[in-house]
Amino acid sequence: MTPDPNALNPETFTEPETFTEHDNPGPDQNGANASNGQGQEISSIESNGATASTLSAPTVASTERLSQQRSVTPPGSLIVLLSIGIMSLGLVFGAPWLVITGALVSILVSLRMSWVVLQPMLSELISPQQRSITVAIFGIAAAVIGLLQTVGVSRWVGSWFGRLNWDAIGAIGDVFGAVGQILIAILAVYVAWRQYVISKDLTIQQNLITQQQTIDSYFQGISDLVLDAEGLLEDWPQERAIAEGRTAAILSSVDAPGKAKIVRFLSRSRLLTPLRRDRHLGRAMLDGMGGYQEDRDYGIRVIDLGVMLAAANLAGTDLRWTDISDANLVRANLIRCDLVKANLARTILYEADLREADMMGARLFYGDIETATPRSRTQPANYSTGEHTGAVVENVNFSRVKRLSESQRQYICAWSGAGSRATVPGGCDDIPNQLGR
Repeated sequence: MTPDPNALNPETFTEPETFTEHDNPGPDQNGANASNGQGQEISSIESNGATASTLSAPTVASTERLSQQRSVTPPGSLIVLLSIGIMSLGLVFGAPWLVITGALVSILVSLRMSWVVLQPMLSELISPQQRSITVAIFGIAAAVIGLLQTVGVSRWVGSWFGRLNWDAIGAIGDVFGAVGQILIAILAVYVAWRQYVISKDLTIQQNLITQQQTIDSYFQGISDLVLDAEGLLEDWPQERAIAEGRTAAILSSVDAPGKAKIVRFLSRSRLLTPLRRDRHLGRAMLDGMGGYQEDRDYGIRVIDLGVMLAAANLAGTDLRWTDISDANLVRANLIRCDLVKANLARTILYEADLREADMMGARLFYGDIETATPRSRTQPANYSTGEHTGAVVENVNFSRVKRLSESQRQYICAWSGAGSRATVPGGCDDIPNQLGR
């Protein structure tokens, strides 16, 4: 049970002294009782204060004694100086015991002073776990050496070493030294090669970042050049010429993924699509549905790729849904290129490499397969019948082309020539060679 603090403790309770009328001449007995209660409270407070002072007295005394001891303890620097002085006196008067005493005291006190300063630094440099494992390693090593010395293994090892042929060991050491030098040379070559590889990777990454910044600047420059303040297409002849010049310059200075990015940007911006023009001002005409009218017969492109992609390396790039019609891709590298839904009508693919390219839905011609023919230098294209609207596919390598449709296969077999017909998936035995060579 928890004792009631308000209850009276019979061991500590003391009956109040009896007051007489001579001691307290008050007229009222109640007043005397009140005075008596006040006297009891005052006496209890005084007793508590005396107890607190009694309890705190030893603590204060011990603190004072500790401070006196600290003040009496001489500083380490003074002890070191005194020991040096004693050592000097011993040297002067030829007393070796003074020299030894002063030297030992100086060393011990200096080590203690240095340890006080170096301990925080060692605590920061070496963690407690590291200190523990270091001491443990030294302890294990000392224990093993002691046990070997006690058992007698060290004597056996010493006698065994005495019987060894040190000339042969020296020759073996020379061999191992030579092998070590060879290994060090190999390691140096490996380190140099790794540094070269890392430097090359960093250079490639930096070049990619610089190239992307250049492409972004090109995108912004073309947009500012062909758009007016209201965001409408405004491409005067000189602006189109400058845009084509910028495009030709940047296409010749970027790698295959960079070329693909530029072509995708220009295609999706409809800058490669022939647009219907106003016959008076030559401005592109809106189609009433938020875009511009397409005119394959007489339209004018904002940027005409022409021969910018001739012999270009576009291997493994993404050219999905791009309009590269009428472009010159002679001897272009289109290996593993993604040409899904790409418009290749009237594109010159002479001797291009399309191995493993994905041609699902790619347009090679307009009109019907029965009347479609490759483009001509002299005859205009007829987009209704398909005459002279097809791509030039002579001597193109179509090995392992993916997802080739039947109409695409028929057109390629008819107009690609004998060399390309042998590479078409599915064969061309059932389709005559319209090219004649």
